[in-house]
Amino acid sequence: MSTRADGPKSPIIESRDELVAYLESGSKPESEWRIGTEHEKFGFNVTDNSPVPYDGPRGIGALLEAHHNCFGWDTIRENGNIIALSCSDCPIGGSISLEPGGQLELSGAPLKTIHETEAELRQHLSQIGAVAHQLGIGFLGLGFSPKWTLDETPLMPKDRYRIMMQYMPTRGSHGLDMMFRTATVQVNMDFSGEADMVRKLRVGLALQPVVTALFASSPFKEGKLNGFQSYRAQMWQDTDPDRTGGLPFAFEDGMGFERYVDYALDVPMYFVYRDGRYIDVAGASFRDFLNGKLEALPGERPSIDDWADHLTTLFPEVRLKKFLEMRGADAGPLGLLLALPALWAGLFYDTSALDNAASLVESWMEEERRDMRLTVPRTGLATPFRGRTLRDIAREILALAEGGLLRRAKRNDKGHDETRMLRPLMEIAETGRTEADRLVAAYEGPWGGNIDRLFETEAL
Repeated sequence: MSTRADGPKSPIIESRDELVAYLESGSKPESEWRIGTEHEKFGFNVTDNSPVPYDGPRGIGALLEAHHNCFGWDTIRENGNIIALSCSDCPIGGSISLEPGGQLELSGAPLKTIHETEAELRQHLSQIGAVAHQLGIGFLGLGFSPKWTLDETPLMPKDRYRIMMQYMPTRGSHGLDMMFRTATVQVNMDFSGEADMVRKLRVGLALQPVVTALFASSPFKEGKLNGFQSYRAQMWQDTDPDRTGGLPFAFEDGMGFERYVDYALDVPMYFVYRDGRYIDVAGASFRDFLNGKLEALPGERPSIDDWADHLTTLFPEVRLKKFLEMRGADAGPLGLLLALPALWAGLFYDTSALDNAASLVESWMEEERRDMRLTVPRTGLATPFRGRTLRDIAREILALAEGGLLRRAKRNDKGHDETRMLRPLMEIAETGRTEADRLVAAYEGPWGGNIDRLFETEAL
């Protein structure tokens, strides 16, 4: 989740039109389209595979301090605690932040190619790995925490999380599990204008269940098999119906920036950030805030930063900000972290691939999309769809993405194009064997039902 830092005050919003203009301002010509990759991972103490607390000489705070000292990244603090690092002037880098349960997130810089994404991810894993090794910390890339209970999972010292953890249980039974025990990989994609945004949003929403199936890597809970391919995706089914799901309205006539603004205005708020602190307004209306009628701040109207903050508290399968966030995948090993941006760049940044992807999903009905999303966490690629399975659909979209990447023809200094990044997904689609399947086989086979073997063999 985003980390707020103090800075110059943004303009006060005078009308709803400015909210629409904020989203529309993300429109860019194709020459300026970029790819931003975010991924989360679980830290663990290598001595006993326990979760890593924030405090202490070998805690997450010490890890961020060591990274700052070794590599010079700027610190962002809240109440004196380092809660994030940034490298805004780096050609590759971005920022490092904390999820509620200590999941470490790299929010990558907007980059031109997947080759640059690979360099960024390898640099990050090398740097964070070097300082983590000194502290006896390892990392796992999975969709759901494999061993620890919710009570055993630490809380990071970010005030926004304290507000969320009080409100989440009022809206669903798995909100805290989502916050503290899930991890994802996401990619941020650009659009040229409203029509392009709507088309990509619809394709992205329709195909998220297929992506969830391809990237499924969360078959464990508290040291045992949980019966799911993607337990992370299952947690999202009962988190908060106001702000999650597949956005059925996006497929209706008249969809555009204004319609998304109306949706966002109807999602209850969590907080307002003022003078270095978060004010709890959970459940309040941004519409009231827009009219100066927010009970916690009577007479005060929101700024553009308040609107940007609010947009980060919406959690649909594809989220619109000044770009589109593709949010359907479990975290995983390096190969899959690179495969996600390759998949969406191949589909979205080539006209022919996007045309064909839009044609593929345009006849899918809302009931079919909903049923896919509800079923796929358990059945994955075997999920039935129109007499076929999602494995068949996965093969189709991967072929489209491969063609799109070939036509993009972005080559690295060795002459390789970006299609090589799709190979892990190609293998999954061809064999029908997901990362979750591989982990289950290891657990039932050579690990002998001992979840601690996961930490030994699967660390990033």
